[in-house]
Amino acid sequence: MRKPTSRLGLVAILMGGMAAASPTLAQQVPAADNSTHDRVEEIIVTASPIGAKRFDILQGTSSLSGEALDRAQSTTLGEALDRLPGLSQTGFGAGASRPIIRGQGGDRIRVLSGGIGSIDASTTSPDHAPALDLATAKRVEVVRGPATLLYGNNAAGGVINILDGRIPVAEPKDGVDGFARIGIGTNANERSLAAGVDARLDGPFVLHLDGFYRQTGDYEVPGLLESAILRDAEGEEHGDHDEEEAEGRVANSDLIQKGATSGLSYIADWGFFGASASRLESNYGISAGHSHADHGHEEGETHAEEEGEEGPVRIDLGQTRLDLMGEVNQPLGPFETTRVRFGWADYKHKELEGSETGTRFLNKGWEGRIELVQRALGNLSGAVGVQANSRDFQAIGDEAFVPHSDTDQMGIFTLQRLDLAPFAVEGGVRLERQNVQASSVDFDRDFTTVSVSAGASRQWGGGWMTGVSLSRTERAPNAEELLSDGAHLATSTYERGDSTLGKETGLGVEATLKKSGGPVNGSVNLFVIDYDQYIYERLTGAEEDGLPVAQFSATDARFWGIELEAETTVLRNDQVTVTLDGGVDYVRATDRDANTPLPRIPALSARAGLGLELATVAARFEGVWTDKQKRTAALELPTDSSLVFNASMDWHPFADQDITLLLELRNLTNEEVRLATSFLKDVLPQPGRDFRLSLRAGF
Repeated sequence: MRKPTSRLGLVAILMGGMAAASPTLAQQVPAADNSTHDRVEEIIVTASPIGAKRFDILQGTSSLSGEALDRAQSTTLGEALDRLPGLSQTGFGAGASRPIIRGQGGDRIRVLSGGIGSIDASTTSPDHAPALDLATAKRVEVVRGPATLLYGNNAAGGVINILDGRIPVAEPKDGVDGFARIGIGTNANERSLAAGVDARLDGPFVLHLDGFYRQTGDYEVPGLLESAILRDAEGEEHGDHDEEEAEGRVANSDLIQKGATSGLSYIADWGFFGASASRLESNYGISAGHSHADHGHEEGETHAEEEGEEGPVRIDLGQTRLDLMGEVNQPLGPFETTRVRFGWADYKHKELEGSETGTRFLNKGWEGRIELVQRALGNLSGAVGVQANSRDFQAIGDEAFVPHSDTDQMGIFTLQRLDLAPFAVEGGVRLERQNVQASSVDFDRDFTTVSVSAGASRQWGGGWMTGVSLSRTERAPNAEELLSDGAHLATSTYERGDSTLGKETGLGVEATLKKSGGPVNGSVNLFVIDYDQYIYERLTGAEEDGLPVAQFSATDARFWGIELEAETTVLRNDQVTVTLDGGVDYVRATDRDANTPLPRIPALSARAGLGLELATVAARFEGVWTDKQKRTAALELPTDSSLVFNASMDWHPFADQDITLLLELRNLTNEEVRLATSFLKDVLPQPGRDFRLSLRAGF
């Protein structure tokens, strides 16, 4: 068995690599050096309405586009983004894995499509997939840490924004711009197809069309489905149950996903205005293994037998969505730009038990926002805005664990930035009102939340920047946390809400060090957030209907951690470029009232990569190490460490055409990987070795 690297030693090694590129070294780079990395000018639109450069942003940010986005293609959003700094996933099978940022997920992470929420049921349960897909996305942006000022109190942990281009904002070059991609994967016999096009019509109109289709069989895992830790915990009882010895392919993990979008925009000198309509459908299986997660084996066996009688459980979801977006670059009083965004969706999914329909989930909702960007007043820039959304959520069936509810939110906000080179100061405030109603249980509560932030930064010579930000966020409890009362078989728990829960308040500080330009680029982010009345699911030790009771409770909690990423060019000439990169993620979360760990927190992880670029070929090899997670909550088992190797190669066979052949090898050594963040970690490992091939053509 591998001996895990010391946590402090690993962090020290990688931070030492950053220190090796200290300002003293940076000053040795000639002033005429033009090797400044592209990230200096990269704009992260999700982080600020005034167009902040990534280098200037105090919070941790990431983005994916181009070939990096092609390499990230996956059946779930969580798996696709899992290798980004500070991100992990819920790991709920091939059809439903939602991203986790800095140990926080669910209703604290907003997943957006072009700045508007996904309007689905993905935050209510880890087996519910977000109604979004990266197959036709043009770019993904991630903001790690509180983003409540812009996106509401449900963004207390961060934001993931998928920029899909479904509403064109500019005319395509040469009148037409598009792509087509086909791909295969060996692990689950995956087949996928995606295409999109923007075309200029007569006059000032631009048409957008895109679509995708993906199908997989059951995926394969190395070894047994049940972890060695769970088998050891069960002892002699384990040998009595054949289903626990399952290995190889995960039954009922196949899926079909498809979607299509059409959009039309009016493009003019003053800006644009457009609309789009989309349809997304997904049918995926839920592994029967979840019936054993985190509770007594006898109860798990009973449920598994019942599930076997009913047939395999599948989710069949569909969403119809309409979007509007516009931008006017004309003066309006003290403002120079007006942006409008609106989305409406009708989401439905059925939980199929064999040939029968079990529980149905319905969610109709809308969200809109207006942003007014100020004309610069000397060195002061900023924006004000208003955002509102409404959600009508209903669960129908024998396993409906939450009553029909209506949630309305409305907030106003402002963000301001003062540039006093080499210093910059920024701050903002948001006032928000939330109402939750459930007439069937005579529930009606209002919440008012106020979130504020402030930060300062200084840019130094040689491309260095240091900064610190402070935040105070408030989040109101959602309908599930307040009103749940029933068996939730996806997580094998009986969930109980608490209608008396109040607001949770987070006080946070984040320090950042960034380096860009010259031979080394990188960043270090250190963060601490103290929560008052932090809401989470706590296993009580009691049972209801043969399931362990999970009570939504409030406690004082602390999250702290570090994110480090660095890259350097070790060789560059006319024939070849060789780069090295690496990173470290660590988060620690504690229930301060009980002085015990919070559940399902990701383990320390580190990654290192080697990149090679030639005239027509780009190759990458990387290793990702994840430490054991022994710091677990009550009734939660620890998780073993893992070391995963991945490799990829992009080939551009024609210099004058945008054609790329991508070969990927994921989990080369067929390592057994279990996620500490997953409810199913002890009964459902991550996929094993996977060879993937795709061909992409742009036009």
